[in-house]
Amino acid sequence: MSGQSGLRLICLVLLLVLPGKLHAQTPVIVQIDLDDIIHPVSADYLKQGMAHAKDVGASAVIVRLNTPGGLVDSMRQIVEEILSSKVPVITYVGPNGARAASAGFFILLAGDVAVMSPGTNSGAAHPVGINGSKIDDVMEKKVVSDASAYIRSYAAKRGRNAVLAEKGVVDSQSFTAEEALKENLIDGVVNDIPDIIRQYDGKDVKRFNGDVVKMKLGGAPVEVFRMTSRQRLLSQVLDPNIAFILALLGIVCIYIEVTHPGMILPGVVGAISLVLALFAFNLLPVNWTGAILILVAIALFVLEATVTSHGILGLGGCVSMIVGGMMLVEGPIPQLRIRFVTTLAVTIPVALITVFLVRLVLLSQRRKALTGQEGMIGEVGVAVSDIHDAGRVLVHGEYWMAEASALIPAGSRVRVVNVHGLKVQVEAAK
Repeated sequence: MSGQSGLRLICLVLLLVLPGKLHAQTPVIVQIDLDDIIHPVSADYLKQGMAHAKDVGASAVIVRLNTPGGLVDSMRQIVEEILSSKVPVITYVGPNGARAASAGFFILLAGDVAVMSPGTNSGAAHPVGINGSKIDDVMEKKVVSDASAYIRSYAAKRGRNAVLAEKGVVDSQSFTAEEALKENLIDGVVNDIPDIIRQYDGKDVKRFNGDVVKMKLGGAPVEVFRMTSRQRLLSQVLDPNIAFILALLGIVCIYIEVTHPGMILPGVVGAISLVLALFAFNLLPVNWTGAILILVAIALFVLEATVTSHGILGLGGCVSMIVGGMMLVEGPIPQLRIRFVTTLAVTIPVALITVFLVRLVLLSQRRKALTGQEGMIGEVGVAVSDIHDAGRVLVHGEYWMAEASALIPAGSRVRVVNVHGLKVQVEAAK
């Protein structure tokens, strides 16, 4: 028994120790793909990826860039994560034909190792404005000065060409992979991720805190850290064009539910659409003048349905919505703005649907009631007996007690003029 117990103990120790040994022998390289606009969701995704790399003891993180740029605040969050990472970070613009423009330029230069594939480019990092809107000359100088100082602060410490990095911000210069390598902006030109592993395996790299580490990349499997389903959904919602469509869809659906209680589906769809749109607009650089113009457009559509304007109010509403949609989100790059095609494609259906629904409601309010006591007024029937102070009539296939201001002989046609409880007041029908 004692021998069996000892054997079991040895097996238990091996089970606990061997996985750690195997893990230490086969380190992982975590790959994080920034393939879209830089915004709060992509910043959250990178933060989770960096935390995962630390938890699994990764030998390196490769941040692959293919982005037109994005929001300044999100870019700064990503740069801070890279600079403070416990795991060496390789920033890589790839594959061939990719770019790291605007905010992507800042992220590229933040890596412990910065590389680009042939046929890629980076730069054009001149800030448009803190929230994407136009800024005056004085404010522009302040914003540009802040951005250029920020990129100099870590590019110089990385041993890179801080002067040229600043020109990428101040003068919006853009650089090919070969130009960036020649001017000491990046550390190398590579074909792909396996080429990165071959070139930098065993090389010493100086971290941002001054420590020098030897890169152990050979034989390490590359684990692609992917966005969660939630992050992918929210990333799509943060597209200003989709957010704009969701907002108007939500407004129309909520209106349908309010005017047609009990349909349920429009209310559910409208509520979800509005919540997602509000989430997006809370994170995007929204111009509230554009939002007001959209509300004015909806008001004009409603008036078009109630006032005879020969289409002038409807046309004004269309113009107001198109202009408001174009102004609604003023991002620093075209990908963070609402396209004219989107506003046009959404405005016309919304105008037609709004006018149609409002007219339906007005017609239903004006239509004579067909049921209940109100539905009896104006109906024609037959006097079953002589009617004066009392009598009986047949209306709608039902017998009613009736009265009249003048004598109406039995068999005459009568018209209901009023209803008092279970008794109707009639007059002779012509």
